[in-house]
Amino acid sequence: MELLIEQLKQQMIEALNLEEMTPADIDTDAPLFGEGLGLDSIDALEIILILEREYGIKLTNASEAKSHFKSVRTLAEFVQQNRTK
Repeated sequence: MELLIEQLKQQMIEALNLEEMTPADIDTDAPLFGEGLGLDSIDALEIILILEREYGIKLTNASEAKSHFKSVRTLAEFVQQNRTK
């Protein structure tokens, strides 16, 4: 699980152009949106693309996805349970 968390952090840094950050800068349990990392809806779309491309996860229901996008940890748990790659 820790390896997956680090991979997700690195993929998010690259996809969201967070060049000034390192995986260590991202709190695993901090909120991704609003306070915490401060991502927006465009960033959410980028994360969905990461899930589809890297892990074979297709999200069809945006409101369902919202609960999995709370933090890097909840995202990693979702990936671990649903990945096809």
